[in-house]
Amino acid sequence: MASLVLTGDTSGQVTISAPAVAGTTTLTLPATTGNVLVDTTVGVCRAWVNFNGDGTVAIRASFNVTSITDNGTGDYTANFTTAISDANYAYALSGSQVGANISNINPRDGGFATSSFRINTFNIDATPAARDYDLVSISVFR
Repeated sequence: MASLVLTGDTSGQVTISAPAVAGTTTLTLPATTGNVLVDTTVGVCRAWVNFNGDGTVAIRASFNVTSITDNGTGDYTANFTTAISDANYAYALSGSQVGANISNINPRDGGFATSSFRINTFNIDATPAARDYDLVSISVFR
């Protein structure tokens, strides 16, 4: 069996060495601003996002999340840059809102998709209601 050897240096240049074989093989990598290279190792974080969900929705920082859709009060969809292999992923959610009493954040029924993840945020005090959060974080593992 043949193997490729990748050698890198601090300039960012990578050299590929391969055994001598007949024919030509082309290896094409995405541009640094292009698609995310997908790691197929089980158990790694496939996507994460930290965003402002109150007022104008805005991503503060993310990995493999291209945008957040504001579907209404306390209802958000994180759209993945590169789809997850299937919808059987695990997640971690957190959120906070200044002035909110006991609050909760949950995946929305039917919210698991390979290209996106939909969640709801709400307060669960005396009168439970959907509520926009000023800090929402989502992590997806597969």
